[in-house]
Amino acid sequence: MGFLQWLKIVVLGIVEGITEWLPISSTGHMILVDEFWKTSNSVLTEDFMKMFEVVIQLGAILAVVVLYFEKIWPFRNDRKAKTTFDRFCDREKFILWLKIALSCVPAILIGLPFEEEIDKYLFKTPVVAAMLIVYGIGFLFIERYNKSRKPRINDLSELRWSDAALIGIFQVLAMVPGTSRSGATILGGILIGASRGIAAEYTFFLAIPTMLGASALKLLKYGAAFTGVQIAALLVGMVIAFVVSVIAIKFLIGYIKKHDFSAFGWYRIALGLIVLLCFYVIL
Repeated sequence: MGFLQWLKIVVLGIVEGITEWLPISSTGHMILVDEFWKTSNSVLTEDFMKMFEVVIQLGAILAVVVLYFEKIWPFRNDRKAKTTFDRFCDREKFILWLKIALSCVPAILIGLPFEEEIDKYLFKTPVVAAMLIVYGIGFLFIERYNKSRKPRINDLSELRWSDAALIGIFQVLAMVPGTSRSGATILGGILIGASRGIAAEYTFFLAIPTMLGASALKLLKYGAAFTGVQIAALLVGMVIAFVVSVIAIKFLIGYIKKHDFSAFGWYRIALGLIVLLCFYVIL
C-alpha cells in the first residue's frame, strides 16, 4: 500500500475522531472523504472500506471508556454495603446501563432487518448532503425553542425509563447517513428536557453498545476475507480515532458549557450546500 493510501487512512482516522462526537455526522463525513478521494486498489477495496468506516469507531468508543470509566463502570467491592448486590455492583450505574440497553432496542429492531437496504439505498452523497442540511436547520430551530426552557434533567439519575426509550427512537434516525448519531440523540435529549451536558454524556455512553454492535455485524460480514495489510490499516485508523476522540470529547464538553449547538447547525447547512454544489454542478 502506497503513501497516499496510508495518508487516506490517517485522514479517515482524524475525521472519525472529530466527527463521531460532534453533532455533524461521522458516517456522512467518512462517505464524503471516500467519495471525493478515490483510492481504488487491491487493499482499499469497496468491501474493506464499508467495514473500515464502521469498525474504526471502536477506537472512538475506547476514548469514552477511558475518559468516563469512573462514571460507567458498575462493578465494585464495597464491604459496608447492606446487600450482596450493592456490595458488588453500584445500583445507580447498573440502572443507567439498563436504560442504555433500553435505548438500543429501537435500533436493533430496525437496524438488523433493514441493514442491507440501508447500505444499498442510503449510503450515497446526495442523501448525506440532504441530511446535513435538514438536521442543521433542526439544530437552529430547537436551540431557538430551547432558549426559554429550563432543563428538567440535570443529572443522569433523573433520566426516566420513558426518556431512555424516546432517545433510542431518536437514535434510529441516525441510520440515515448524514444525520449524525450524536446529533440525533443530543437533539432528542434536549427536546425531552435534558441539559446539553447530560444529553451529550448520555449520547457518549449510548455509543458504546451501539457501535460495538454495529462493528460486530460488519466484522462478521466482511472480516474473515481481509489481508494482514488491511488489518494493519484498520488498527492504524482506530488508534488515530482514539487519540483524536479524546481531544474532541473534551472540546465538546467544554464548548457546551458556554455555547449552544447553533454553530454546528450552520456548519452542517454550509457543508451540505457545498456538497450538493460539487456533486450536481462541478462534478
